[in-house]
Amino acid sequence: MRKFSIFNFQFSINEKGITLIEVLVGTFLVLLVFMGIFGAYQLGIKVVGQSKNKIIATEIANGEIEKIRNLPYQSIGVIGSFPDGVLEGSKIITRNNIDFIVETRMDYVIDPADGISPPEDGCPNDYKRAEVKVSWSGVLSGDLKLVIDVVPLNLSQECAETGGIFLVSVFDAYGLMVPSPLIEIKEPETDVLIKNATPIEGRHFFSLPAGIYKIEVSKTDYSSERTYGINEIAIPQKPHLIVLEGQLTENSFSIDKLSSFSVETLSPWGLGYFSDSFLNENKISELLELVVSGGQVQLATDDVGYKEAGFLASVAIAPDNLIIWKDFSFNDLEEAETQISYNVLYFDGENWVLIPDTDLSGNSTGFMVSPVDLSGLDVNNYSQLKVKANFSTTNPEKTPILYDWQVSWKNSQATPIANISFNLQGAKLIGKDGDEQPVYKYSQNHTTGGDGRTNIPNLEWDSYTFFINPAIGLKLEDTEPSPQPIGLNPETSLTVILYLKAQNSLLVAVQNIETGEPIFSANVRLYNDSGFDIVQYTDEKGETYFIPLEADTYTIEVQASGYSNYSSAVSVSGDETKIINLEQIE
Repeated sequence: MRKFSIFNFQFSINEKGITLIEVLVGTFLVLLVFMGIFGAYQLGIKVVGQSKNKIIATEIANGEIEKIRNLPYQSIGVIGSFPDGVLEGSKIITRNNIDFIVETRMDYVIDPADGISPPEDGCPNDYKRAEVKVSWSGVLSGDLKLVIDVVPLNLSQECAETGGIFLVSVFDAYGLMVPSPLIEIKEPETDVLIKNATPIEGRHFFSLPAGIYKIEVSKTDYSSERTYGINEIAIPQKPHLIVLEGQLTENSFSIDKLSSFSVETLSPWGLGYFSDSFLNENKISELLELVVSGGQVQLATDDVGYKEAGFLASVAIAPDNLIIWKDFSFNDLEEAETQISYNVLYFDGENWVLIPDTDLSGNSTGFMVSPVDLSGLDVNNYSQLKVKANFSTTNPEKTPILYDWQVSWKNSQATPIANISFNLQGAKLIGKDGDEQPVYKYSQNHTTGGDGRTNIPNLEWDSYTFFINPAIGLKLEDTEPSPQPIGLNPETSLTVILYLKAQNSLLVAVQNIETGEPIFSANVRLYNDSGFDIVQYTDEKGETYFIPLEADTYTIEVQASGYSNYSSAVSVSGDETKIINLEQIE
């Protein structure tokens, strides 16, 4: 065995040779070392290059500052700006094949120590402040900035150019100053930027020639506010501002952190149901002379054959938030000489007994035809039910078979309504139109998605009202929170529920006939002879909601992967429900 080292890493070699794994490990370690060296070399080149560029940029900026120092006070200014002068606002200087962009910004400084405007201070433009910014692009991009204040030699120089003074103050929703807002002064017609500032204290004095100016105030992740011209709004609430010679003009703006709404469109009711496909006896409270097996119920047998009679009763069906009972339906097979009749029971305080015929006609003799309408039952008297099946045969070789049964009801658990358009309007005004009607700062249309939800970001703090156009056949019944308008505070995310109602609707639930489990993403088509034709997909609860509808008879078709297709007619008048059971294809 021989040993050797590379960069202080010890290796050993068997006299018979080096294995492939040893070669790979050694190569990896060597690469790791050299990659570190190469990375350090690259970083060194970058640091040297960036330092070199900064030295050149500093030299250029110092040269521009020196030029400003040597100019006459009246000449210190940017061409076409205020103060006007001989300096270029922007230019390019090339050094070492790199373009350096030189931007010069000039402004008057109003020092409140001697007053701001006449009569306290007859010449408010106390001195000039120049800002030189040098930037460069490329892989090693960067910038630097130098600032110099130039003071007039005497009062004559200070008063040579007066203009007007404009004070902008920026507050938040609670009346506190907003730190470092972006204040932009623009030419109203062309929207060209004249001056801007980001004052740390939230207020800034601008020295401007007499004239009309557009003001915009903003900040990242904040709302914004601006002035408007009469060509935009006939009677603006905050018109463009007029600066008068030798006078102080003040105005305040209000911005704050942005907020959002999460909006849900729901029906104020939902569909609930109890179902049993008899895969086991979990949903059965009583069972006599019957056998539950393989998803069906039939009469038990003895030495002669099938027994003459038997019965079963479901467990108690006690819905939460019950509004109204709907239907009791069943799926069975009754050959000649066999029969199943059905009853509905309620708890009278001591025992489970038949609902009297006065409240459910035909219950005492038993129902033979599905479905049974339960909507006439008073939910206060009948808050929970059981269903019962009575089996009989007169031929010991035959038995009736019950495959499944189901009870449905309406409850107050809301159901999502997809693809609903609404208008959201804030309370803040920006003025009035030519007919003196209010023009709102925020008024936009939105639409919920296929899940009945949508998010509305970047909203200003305000009081908002939600509107539904009645022409689409829907009525806004209520909101949560309630009542409207709904207040939205700064930096807040608020969930709002819109409860909608229509004269006619159809809630469809699609489920597996054997298990009673909901079927997700089933294709449900609803159409009629009048041209109505819509396809929707079931949600995770196996439901989809058609709203609004005209009172009519429709054809409903359902398709789901792995299941048999379904088609039937459905009559819609008012709020209807339809439970569809699909058989799984093996």
